[in-house]
Amino acid sequence: MANAPVQRMSQLMAKTLRDDPADAEVLSHKLLVRAGYVRRTAAGIWTWLPLGKKVLANVERIVREEMDAIGAQEVLLPALLPREPYEATGRWDEYGPELFRLQDRKGGDYLLGPTHEEIFTLMVKDQASSYKDLPVILYQIQSKFRDEARPRAGILRGREFLMKDSYSFDLEDEGLAKSYALHRQAYQKVFERLGLDYRICAATAGAMGGSKSEEFLAPAEAGEDTFADCPNCDFAANTEAIAYELKPVDAAGVPAAEDIPTPDTPTIETLAAQLGVEASATLKNLLVKVDGEIVAVGVPGDREVDMDKVEAHFAPAVVEMVTEADFIARPDLVRGYVGPQGLGKVTYIADPRVAPGTAWITGANKADTHAKNVVAGRDFEVDAYVDVVVAREGDPCPRCGTGLRLDRAIEIGHIFQLGRKYADALKLDVLGQNGKPARVTMGSYGIGVSRAVAALAEQTADDKGLCWPAEVAPADVHVVAAGKALQTELALDVSEKLSAAGLRVLVDDRAGVSPGVKFTDSELIGVPRILVAGRRAAEGVVELKDRRTGEREELTVDEAVARLTA
Repeated sequence: MANAPVQRMSQLMAKTLRDDPADAEVLSHKLLVRAGYVRRTAAGIWTWLPLGKKVLANVERIVREEMDAIGAQEVLLPALLPREPYEATGRWDEYGPELFRLQDRKGGDYLLGPTHEEIFTLMVKDQASSYKDLPVILYQIQSKFRDEARPRAGILRGREFLMKDSYSFDLEDEGLAKSYALHRQAYQKVFERLGLDYRICAATAGAMGGSKSEEFLAPAEAGEDTFADCPNCDFAANTEAIAYELKPVDAAGVPAAEDIPTPDTPTIETLAAQLGVEASATLKNLLVKVDGEIVAVGVPGDREVDMDKVEAHFAPAVVEMVTEADFIARPDLVRGYVGPQGLGKVTYIADPRVAPGTAWITGANKADTHAKNVVAGRDFEVDAYVDVVVAREGDPCPRCGTGLRLDRAIEIGHIFQLGRKYADALKLDVLGQNGKPARVTMGSYGIGVSRAVAALAEQTADDKGLCWPAEVAPADVHVVAAGKALQTELALDVSEKLSAAGLRVLVDDRAGVSPGVKFTDSELIGVPRILVAGRRAAEGVVELKDRRTGEREELTVDEAVARLTA
């Protein structure tokens, strides 16, 4: 394989910036723009400049190598897709406004692919006819599209993004479990090679469907996911996936429910203050509409309802808050004084903390009145128990009881055991060993390739700029010519020697740019090793600097080449 040519910054299509972009909110957005890696084309749409494309390609290469290592086969499917397969699985509607929908000149409906479960299923249906054709794992690295309502954080949350999506096809559930395990191991190798700090967390399947799901999360302040992990055991989960066991208690000694006057107490705070009790002794009842039908959600008064969990429970139904018009239409629902006892024509779901036998102070369904000693399972029934509270620091670990820690993170990967959801919808069968049709079972596995670049920037940057791990950096060494002709000559000479030795070299040979600006740019760009042709260039001596540690060492050119190629 031919050595890569030396990349001269005098010819590089990228300009560094001194100031942060005005719209930048997170560190990766600021630095990737300032260092000349990406440029904004439109809201949520980004152009990758040469340095950025090199980093992106390195991430792709690592992902591709690890996918190939588990026997996966790479394909490339179209991004422009017909409506019919997504309508067959229900996702044409379930995806909602995030799905880019469009029509051709003849009025035919199409979409820009957010994920490709349907199309991979149809491809296997076309290509595989017998059990002998399975198992198979197929993958692609391709642009995906989602019409984000509020694109933000640079390439972390865009409308177009690069993703590796793979799909496994097996005859038996045991085969699916094996394919899932192969992906899980491959992802660990990918993220370790990328140099990412990550956690594997239990997750919800969401619109993807399926039985088992795990996320790979990179802890970072810019993350939009919140995960919990236990300092005592190996429990880790996205807060939306934390579930607690229902633990009924004995209510034999609790007196009968009793109404009590509580004027001007429409909130938990005013109620607890007037009665002199902790908010945790009260029962909060939030009213929502699910596809137009009113549902009450019960949680302890000191907790907040996590609407994402509520929506996930009822998906794909539409969940919205009740309005003033709803209260007018239902005079039995008294705003601020709703209680689960005696509610008519209202589905009641509750958090597991509202377990059978627990006693509460809650609304009496009368103005200015609450009820005490209201016992779950005795005075009211719960239609479904769902963990719907917002998780908080110190909540007990569902596995060992130790207080949980919460942290923000960036989702960099997600794996699903889909089962037969898509195979059922699209009738994916092969001829089994017994000569009868057998329904195929599937897994779906994603890695955010472009998002991984942002996650790396978030985790590895310092106060001077980007600081890439060696395997993903745009170059192996950044050679800096301090400015004078002799220094530039030496810089170009050592760059050619390093390139001939197989290293990828970026050399700052820009004329008319001060040494200070070049040094600042070398730290901003973040190549892990910086070689400076400076004050001792006439002696054939250069300075080697470690970008991360700041350690410096003066070496002859031959010593520097030997050190860098060792």
